[in-house]
Amino acid sequence: MKKILCFGDSNTFGFVPENGARYPENIRWSGRLKALLGDKFEVIEAGCNNRTAFSDNPAGFEQTGYKVLPGLLDKTLDCVILAIGINDLQFAYRPDELQIKAGIEKLVNIVKKSAPNAKIVLASPSCMTDDVFHSWFGTIFDEISVAYSQKLSKIYEKIAIDQGCTFIDLNKIAGVSAFDGLHYTPEQHSAVAEAFWGLIKELFS
Repeated sequence: MKKILCFGDSNTFGFVPENGARYPENIRWSGRLKALLGDKFEVIEAGCNNRTAFSDNPAGFEQTGYKVLPGLLDKTLDCVILAIGINDLQFAYRPDELQIKAGIEKLVNIVKKSAPNAKIVLASPSCMTDDVFHSWFGTIFDEISVAYSQKLSKIYEKIAIDQGCTFIDLNKIAGVSAFDGLHYTPEQHSAVAEAFWGLIKELFS
């Protein structure tokens, strides 16, 4: 049985845009991926609301990606999906492109050290839209955040090439909900799950 860790933020957790609840396992993408892959794979869901990738998050240890990730890794993992990074664009952190690159590379290196046998899938997040300003999240993201979300794909792709990771651009797979400009609808979760399913099948064929 192949072991896959899905490490991410609220879209991996399954945050419901309209009410902040959690989508059930059969709707959120990491849960759907588990069903699609079947009993030859063990899928470990490790999403967390408001989790940053590399910024020190005042919400705590669980919400700070580079701190919590090592404890989720071991040598038995066959694949680690890193689907994280949008929360680092909150204006409280304001990283530039070099800091984003260094921060995501830090996560990749943590995986390489603690799960040396794992294939790494680096997923650039779906871009935020201006709809975020009409939601509660407009209090933590601004126009610069939205603009930087559109730069993540090229940054992540360059990291993937340099570090020998598999790259997937989630913005080409699914947009975000018009309700909050940040999170996925059930249909978008389904599209993301299907994309990861196809990718995982190729990696382990």
